[in-house]
Amino acid sequence: MICYDPFWETLKQSEETTYTLITKHHISSATLDKLRKNKPLNTTTLNDLCIILKCNLDNIAKYVPSENDQLL
Repeated sequence: MICYDPFWETLKQSEETTYTLITKHHISSATLDKLRKNKPLNTTTLNDLCIILKCNLDNIAKYVPSENDQLL
């Protein structure tokens, strides 16, 4: 499972807030909700967040093994 816990820590340490992500950077509230609920995001959104927060992908997301993971 992809977990976005690192995003919230990175956001906390940055100068950005959820408000500025929405109003200044045009990140939708639906995207923030997906981040809160560890729902899938596309790579373009992850790229945008890395640019906005000036960080690497591992500062946004991490893989956490889960029994709910489905094998291909």
